[in-house]
Amino acid sequence: MKRVLIISQHFYPEIGSHSNRIKHLFMMLGKNEFDVKVLTTEPSYPNKKIYQNEEFWDDESLNSQNDRITRIGIKSRKYSNHIFNRLFYYLEIAFKFIFLILKDKEKYDYIFVTSPPIFTGFVGLFAKYRYKTKFILDIRDLWPESLKGVGVFDNAWILKLFGALENVLYKKSDKIVINSMGFQEYIQRKAGVPESKILFIPNSVVKEELAQINKKKLRTKKIIYAGNLGLAQNTEIIHQLVPLLEEQGIQLTIIGYGVNKKQLISSIKNYKNVTLINPVTKKQCLKLIAEHDLGLVTLKDKEVFKTVLPGKIIDYMTCGVPIVGVVDGYSKEIINNEGVGVAIHAATPEEILTQIMKLLNDDTARREMSQKEQQLILSQFNWEKNITSLVDYMNENTQPQQRKDTKDVKESLHVRLESLHK
Repeated sequence: MKRVLIISQHFYPEIGSHSNRIKHLFMMLGKNEFDVKVLTTEPSYPNKKIYQNEEFWDDESLNSQNDRITRIGIKSRKYSNHIFNRLFYYLEIAFKFIFLILKDKEKYDYIFVTSPPIFTGFVGLFAKYRYKTKFILDIRDLWPESLKGVGVFDNAWILKLFGALENVLYKKSDKIVINSMGFQEYIQRKAGVPESKILFIPNSVVKEELAQINKKKLRTKKIIYAGNLGLAQNTEIIHQLVPLLEEQGIQLTIIGYGVNKKQLISSIKNYKNVTLINPVTKKQCLKLIAEHDLGLVTLKDKEVFKTVLPGKIIDYMTCGVPIVGVVDGYSKEIINNEGVGVAIHAATPEEILTQIMKLLNDDTARREMSQKEQQLILSQFNWEKNITSLVDYMNENTQPQQRKDTKDVKESLHVRLESLHK
């Protein structure tokens, strides 16, 4: 049985797509007969207090595997848009990970590390040489490009240094896993690595998470925003939309967390059409999403965000809730080309409202979008299917049918991505 060490800043029971991705990778590799251990932090995002609630520890299959999960405590607790506060936080995690790796006498066949932050990536590189084994680098976001995109840091010299460090990770890794096809061209251009070194494994869903949409409720004029209200998200457009939605009798539910949450809440708290819900478990979140007619997703209009596919898009599709996206690039292509909603770029609040009203008034269109969403989940965003490329690589014994399935998914999304550049 091959042994794998996963190193990740976030893990179950934390909320968010980062934690959810690593949770499923851990479980799927275990189901495929790998001996998997995790090195992570104590749950603390978006804050430590919520994990005192036992509701968040809702997966007994993971609760029973504490001997496979090593967690470190962190004193530097600061999520903000101040770059130096974040740097101290990331560095503390990295040094504590390295300390545990130095003490560890185990042997592993693979080290699987997810980034950003880039410092965790270098922990993985250190572990590669410490254990004398193979290093798989999981890229969930382009970094430091995303630093420039969110506008929290613009020191050209330090960004150049970070860019050089990023390049080292790409070159020294034995395999690079990406969760968006939008990353592939950038990484190949940046580091000069061959396409064969890159595996596309998008954020995905296990079949039991799919909502039952065959008994869809009647239209209720309810839309939802579920997820991060951080530096990458365009929270200003949500603030501008709220009064327009109220005029049309449209309810907006926000299940949000992140550095811009307080500011957004302060700006919309007097509107009666808004329901604010504190962070909930993944299961509870999916249940709440499924009760709505539309799901809203926004990203800032920056070049780097054209390459990403936000986790909330996967969540909305899982629940059969059509999407209204204020996004560009790869996300826009998926939403519009697959017919799972409407994505518009650089639109005014009035234009966004027009699209929302159009969908709310067309039950047939929404029903068709719901069906397409779940078909897309099963064909291209399905953990049971998408894990096979990683399993095959680790086993170094690719079965023809598995290779074909993974190739079909990658080629389908690659064709859509190429159309972006035409």
